[in-house]
Amino acid sequence: MEHARQRQGQGANPRGLKLTDILVTIVIAVVFGIIYKIWGPMYDVVKPLGTHAEQTIYGMWFLAGTFAFLVIRKPGVALLAEIAAASISALLGSEWGLSTLYYGALQGLGAEIVFAIFLYRYANVWVTSLAALGAAAGSLVLDFGYGYIESLSTWNYTLLIGFRALGSIVIAGVFASALSKALELTGVTKALRPASQADYDALNRA
Repeated sequence: MEHARQRQGQGANPRGLKLTDILVTIVIAVVFGIIYKIWGPMYDVVKPLGTHAEQTIYGMWFLAGTFAFLVIRKPGVALLAEIAAASISALLGSEWGLSTLYYGALQGLGAEIVFAIFLYRYANVWVTSLAALGAAAGSLVLDFGYGYIESLSTWNYTLLIGFRALGSIVIAGVFASALSKALELTGVTKALRPASQADYDALNRA
C-alpha cells in the first residue's frame, strides 16, 4: 500500500497511447466490427416484438468503445475503438453504408467525453454506464440529422430514447464492465494500463 502511494506521488502517468495500446485497440475493434456486422440483422428480428423494441439492443454498437477503454484506460481509446469497429463493419458490408463511420465517430466521441470528465481515472460500472449514455446521445444527434426520428410523436420519441438508454446501460455499461472484469482475472489488462492507474487500483484494494 505504501509503495503504491509513493509511486502515485511521483506523478508517473504515461497517458499517451503507445503502439501496443493502438494495436490492442485495433484488435478489439476488429472483433467488435465483426460482431457489429452480425448484430445488424438482429435489429430487424427484434423490431416486430413491440414499439421501439429494437432500441433495447442498440447498445451493442457502443460496446467497442466502452470495453476498449476498460481494458486500456487511456485517452482516445474509446473514440479510436468505435471508429475502427465501425470501419470494419462498413468494410464487411454494413447495411447502413458510409453512415456507419459517422455513427462510430460520434458514438465514440460521446463515450470519450464522459471518460474525460472523470479524468480517465474512474472505470467503475457507473462511469461506464454514463459513457454508454454519452455514446447513445451521439447516435441520437445523427438520427436527428438524418431525419430518422424527427417525425415521431412525443410519446414515441420518449419511448425510443428510454429504450435506447436502457439498452445502452445494460449492454455497453453493465455487460462491458462484467466482460472487462472477467478479462482482468487473467491478468492480461494490468500490463496495458498506466502505472499510476495500476497503483490507484492497488491503493483502493489495500
